[in-house]
Amino acid sequence: MTQNTARMQPKEFDVVVVGSGAGGMLAACRAADRGLSVVVLEKSSQYGGTSAVSGGGIWIPLNHHIAPAGGQDDYARALEYVLACTGEHGDPQRIRAYLEHAPRMLQYLEQQAGVHYYTLPRYADYFQKEPGAMPGYRALDPMPFDGARLREEFDRLRPPSPGTLVGGRVAVTSGEAHALLCRSPGWFGLAVRQFARYWLDFGWRRKTRRDRRLTLGNSLAGGLRRAMMDRAIPLWLDTALQDLIVEDGTVRGVRAMQDGKVVEIRALRGVILAAGGFERNQAMREQYLPQPTRAAWSATPPSNTGDGIRAAQAAGAGVALMSHVWGAPTVHVQGEEKQRALFIERAMPGCLVVNGQGRRFVNEAAPYSEFVPAMYRDHEQTGCSVPAWMVFDATFRHKYPCGPILPGSVMPDRGIPANLSGILVRADSLAELARQIGVDADGLAGSVARMNRYAATGVDEEFGKGDNLFDTYYSDPAVQPNPCLAPIGKAPFYAVRLDAGDIGTKGGLVTDAGARVLREDGSAIAGLFAIGNTSASMMGTSYPGAGSTLGPAMTFGFIAAELLSQRTPQPAAVPHAQTVQEAS
Repeated sequence: MTQNTARMQPKEFDVVVVGSGAGGMLAACRAADRGLSVVVLEKSSQYGGTSAVSGGGIWIPLNHHIAPAGGQDDYARALEYVLACTGEHGDPQRIRAYLEHAPRMLQYLEQQAGVHYYTLPRYADYFQKEPGAMPGYRALDPMPFDGARLREEFDRLRPPSPGTLVGGRVAVTSGEAHALLCRSPGWFGLAVRQFARYWLDFGWRRKTRRDRRLTLGNSLAGGLRRAMMDRAIPLWLDTALQDLIVEDGTVRGVRAMQDGKVVEIRALRGVILAAGGFERNQAMREQYLPQPTRAAWSATPPSNTGDGIRAAQAAGAGVALMSHVWGAPTVHVQGEEKQRALFIERAMPGCLVVNGQGRRFVNEAAPYSEFVPAMYRDHEQTGCSVPAWMVFDATFRHKYPCGPILPGSVMPDRGIPANLSGILVRADSLAELARQIGVDADGLAGSVARMNRYAATGVDEEFGKGDNLFDTYYSDPAVQPNPCLAPIGKAPFYAVRLDAGDIGTKGGLVTDAGARVLREDGSAIAGLFAIGNTSASMMGTSYPGAGSTLGPAMTFGFIAAELLSQRTPQPAAVPHAQTVQEAS
């Protein structure tokens, strides 16, 4: 449903969903399938939110794809692992609810919403040394989706992150990206087929340069939008949440800015806040997050400004984990609305990451969610780890990508586009490189010498890079004895600045196992639910595996929709609703 059509719709529904990411759209579909009227409000002019620019992966223990792929999982093992990862910050009740309902959500997603996934047998859980970890299978990747099925809604889908497209145009799955990066058998033929598919799609090329073969987060968001279209669920774009309508302690709807006017949208059963985190709100970052911090470092859409969190706080909601983010090192690309996260390059052999003292402070191949906290821990001690620097030599530059910079074999230094030219710092010696980036030269030389020694023995004596299955998933198997370690010594030398970025904030509204928003005293706010990054993460400060954000967002959206279908509709208590501000 288009924005103009939305203006003619009634302003009363059983359920109002704020946010059009994967969690919000799935919750809307489930609510509709349970016989409820529902509307999805989206602040921006594009739907999909952070989900659309993400990898689209979901981490689902006990999923129904494991056994056919040859794996085994069980509840006790999965629970042991998540509890070990989340520690004191985990909520056992929410964790148990997730393990119980996530497999059921996935079956619904595939069988009724028409969004299909496949398991990744070799994509290991992030913390292989924790009890209950599996070498793969729990992480799933979305199947490609034909964007032509969206018709006019294709142009309103938030585009994928440029970093996920080969050559800035061709969409690939995470499995295909792995094959291309690691040069697995058949990688060259795969590349030829995908480029040929893209360029030979003549009819579509006349319409747009965007690939209609949607993958990763675009596949998930596009598939869920198609499911909403099949159910005639209205999506109101350019409709920004202002505050909650509260009557007698119960949330009865929302007020939103639409076409320059404030409109009231009633919710007879409840409101689901799925509006993302606050990472693009500089004031909230300064209030809650470790310093220094910049909204510009984030890899998420600019619309994630914490609207849902602040509206619920005004209604008395409690918050938790507000000092934590889903951290990911990012790089700035001139002219782009958000920075690009570096997920996999750090694991490749022949690079190291250093602070201002020229010293390593982390396993470069560590999960991205662990990388940024390590930056801040070291920054507290040294004052020079935010930003950090990724350093490599001519061999690495020739063979591997680094953020938006493709391997030198296909993008030589002289062929780097103007908007990317400021990313790479180049020098003919390590000493000169250190001078250019403001890093201690002796410290850098010593770090490189130690890394070269580790490359020869295959053992990183400082941080254990390459000593587990997760590290080696993205690596170069042709490099031995450790596919994550290679000597650094061939001039010229390069450095890339790494900012303390993120793919969202972890902190948000306190919720229970039913996604109900809780006050500071632990009581539930009637009629109010929160999911995704609007809620405090059920994973605590940890990130057990790829898709630990989207999996819970959709699962608790699924749970919330089912609970709302069981809730008695609540008529207005007074003729004219009070907003939170008016009531206070």
